[in-house]
Amino acid sequence: MTIFKKTLPRRTVLKGLGASLALPLLDSMIPALSSAHAQAAQPAKRLGVVYVPNGMAMKSWTPATTGANFEITRILQPLAPYKDRMLVITGLNGAQSNAGVHASASTRFLTSAIPARVESDLQAAVSIDQLVARQLGNETQLGSLELALDQNDVFGSCDIGFSCQYTSTIAWRDANTPLPMETNPRLVFERLFGDIGTTDPKVRLQRIRKDQSLLDAVTDRVGELNRTVGAGDRAKLDQYLDAVRDVERRIQMAEAQSSRQLPEVAQPAGIPNTYEEHAKLMFDLQVLAYQTDLTRVITFMLGRELSGRTYAEIGVPDSHHPTSHHRDDPVLYEKVTKINEFHTQLFAYYLHKLDATPDAEGSLLDNLLLLYGAGMSDSNQHSNRGLPLVLFGGGAGSIKGGRHLRYKEGTPISNLHLTMLDKMGMPLDQLSNSTGPLDLLSDV
Repeated sequence: MTIFKKTLPRRTVLKGLGASLALPLLDSMIPALSSAHAQAAQPAKRLGVVYVPNGMAMKSWTPATTGANFEITRILQPLAPYKDRMLVITGLNGAQSNAGVHASASTRFLTSAIPARVESDLQAAVSIDQLVARQLGNETQLGSLELALDQNDVFGSCDIGFSCQYTSTIAWRDANTPLPMETNPRLVFERLFGDIGTTDPKVRLQRIRKDQSLLDAVTDRVGELNRTVGAGDRAKLDQYLDAVRDVERRIQMAEAQSSRQLPEVAQPAGIPNTYEEHAKLMFDLQVLAYQTDLTRVITFMLGRELSGRTYAEIGVPDSHHPTSHHRDDPVLYEKVTKINEFHTQLFAYYLHKLDATPDAEGSLLDNLLLLYGAGMSDSNQHSNRGLPLVLFGGGAGSIKGGRHLRYKEGTPISNLHLTMLDKMGMPLDQLSNSTGPLDLLSDV
């Protein structure tokens, strides 16, 4: 076997002035073999989950027809450009709970478990993202990332005797350990790329004030690397560094704006123009995390259960949770639909970024198994039946998209969990109350 070029180590990290920067997969990191033994880069298996709270306006979500010719409904419309890589899944039920319906919604989404009615000594089950992280985390710097948009500033009981921790996370390390969801883009950025070598808040503030950039700290190393790689890698590197700098700039801008002196007024839960930018920043950080292979497992909550956030920017100044109890009132139902539609518009931004980022022979979206949905269906009834779920991406070639799949009454969501684990290279015979994998996901 003839080797035609030297290769960079897959874990190449650029360092300078106390900062470090991981790199995306470059062609120079793949051994160049003779034509008889040429190999394409094997895509990594990755798992992503995006959760939306307070149920769904199901009449505006669920397609009427199944199969490949299903129509795109109003809430799904922002996702239409990715229909060929999308599986709309209907008919799966979450575990039934007669109390703590919102605590149950978020808890069962990835665990199929019903939470114990306590404010301490929590009880649920390990979530599937953490099962995957245990296996894939051996190959990455971070086993997983848990992210959210709503601050973790609520304590005690949030759902009639159920701990607020149940409604503030969807990730469980084990049956008794819910994982906190990070909401601060700066802290996520530093977790991915490091800071100046200290956790001292005074030092961090000093760096922010000096507007010191991570990229500025490794400029010399970037220049050295550019002289050793080919034109294709230089283009990939430029795209990646532009994305890093853009995220860093937006974080610094947000921090500068948050430090301004404001009059003491009652601030609404939903701040115009801020929620959208917050969501996009967090989505961009997820793309960078996958691109650099710092982690292969990410869970993200666009809102916590019982969220009272308002959405004045889309004409819904009403609190989300009370509005979700629409009582089939056309005016309230329209507002709930607008909120659900806004969430899928933001999610479409994420899909575009993933699809535009090269990975192996395709894109990050092609090589990612990505679940989007909610832990309850009809929000007015707190229903656990027919959860709104959609899978995206190619799953590294293991998923055939472009279909709406409707499962028979009583099929548990744990069957989907079982199937997703199988696609991630972790086949199991049984998981919670599962009755078997979803066969229609296996026809590729």
